[in-house]
Amino acid sequence: MQFQVPQYIDVEDKIFGPFTFKQFIYLFGGVGGAFLAYAWIPTPLNFPVMALIGGAAAALTFYKVNNRPFSFVMEAAFRYFMGSKLYIWEKGKKRQINAITETKPGELSVNMPKISRSQLKDLAWSLDVRENIK
Repeated sequence: MQFQVPQYIDVEDKIFGPFTFKQFIYLFGGVGGAFLAYAWIPTPLNFPVMALIGGAAAALTFYKVNNRPFSFVMEAAFRYFMGSKLYIWEKGKKRQINAITETKPGELSVNMPKISRSQLKDLAWSLDVRENIK
């Protein structure tokens, strides 16, 4: 038995002429916002506000950034500016450079790091725990 596999599932349906439902809402909201700005704001100030609202509506409707709708960019910008920004920087420990000691011929020189008793106990305990888990 053969089944038809849907194709182009990432393309939104065109509902209102050449516009998708979201695009139509953005345009309709932009036109409505521009009309409200024209009606309620005094004459010299309403034209910049209308241009701002119309530009935002046009960008949300038609403009794409990296083949993604402009609304995704606006959402990411909003989350970035409103979200918490906590950056933690931990200063790294300074390495101690051991002085080179002279060795006698025939002796091997091995630099062994000095471990305190508490560090040695912690290391032994962690190794014991790992063995018990396995």
